[in-house]
Amino acid sequence: MAANRVLADQGVVDGFGHVSVRHDKSPNRYLISRSLAPALVTASDILEYDLDSRPVDAQGLNLYSEVYIHGEIYKTRPDVSAVVHSHAPSVIALGVAGISPRPVYHMSSFIGSGLPVFDIRKEMGEDTNMLVRTAERGRALARVLGQRPAALMRGHGAVITADALPLAVFRSVYLQINSALQLQALSLNPGATFLTEREAELVDEELWNQDRHLRAWELWKAEAMRR
Repeated sequence: MAANRVLADQGVVDGFGHVSVRHDKSPNRYLISRSLAPALVTASDILEYDLDSRPVDAQGLNLYSEVYIHGEIYKTRPDVSAVVHSHAPSVIALGVAGISPRPVYHMSSFIGSGLPVFDIRKEMGEDTNMLVRTAERGRALARVLGQRPAALMRGHGAVITADALPLAVFRSVYLQINSALQLQALSLNPGATFLTEREAELVDEELWNQDRHLRAWELWKAEAMRR
């Protein structure tokens, strides 16, 4: 519940978008809300799914149509414990321009040397409604994501992963901020200087691998849950 509220409070998601977490006692299951605006999600809205993205008990509720984003990534990435799907505007702008995100500053070091762009038209070989509403499309997205922490989705948004829910939220917030900064920097200077791959590695090793992202998570959670 808290992750939904934080993502909404930080402007990463609005009435749309979703976040899931792998079940802590059953790695072949994951938890995600019923179809609902993230800011409105409560604990009672959380449902359990298997990795084929079938609800264990739908309870007659409306469900997200793009749960395959989550299930297919969990299948192919045993290291992933949380997945976020967002429609952040600055991220979409980079995706439709065919520009890979590059880390502008240390807060976005997880981007490393860049992120892939999932173009559903190219992957499926035809025009679609852009939504990942089938297992086949989910598998295609997971292939493009590969071992990267995130992937842009051309004309749609992004998918962000991590080995823990707070880190997935942290990355989602800073992917959005970094994308806006990158667009601004490139408009000022097409030759803008980004972090090198080694700089990004050193930041990850010395900052985020020590759980310092939890400082932001605790602040954001406290703020979101007060509203």
